[in-house]
Amino acid sequence: METRRRSVVKAVVWNAMGLVMMTLVGLIATGSAAVGGTLAIVNTGIGLTMYVIYERVSAGITWGRNV
Repeated sequence: METRRRSVVKAVVWNAMGLVMMTLVGLIATGSAAVGGTLAIVNTGIGLTMYVIYERVSAGITWGRNV
């Protein structure tokens, strides 16, 4: 089973990569770094929260594991 700290670190790293990509996509789509950055920050905040919840719930499910 993963620790909470590991789940959070994984979520932060994943979302940092997503933040960079979303900023670039937003910049390309809108032509504005400010709008692209805002979209990326909102997306990252939502994504980070949902990923941590998902990881914690899935860590508690034993289905499909050899225990």
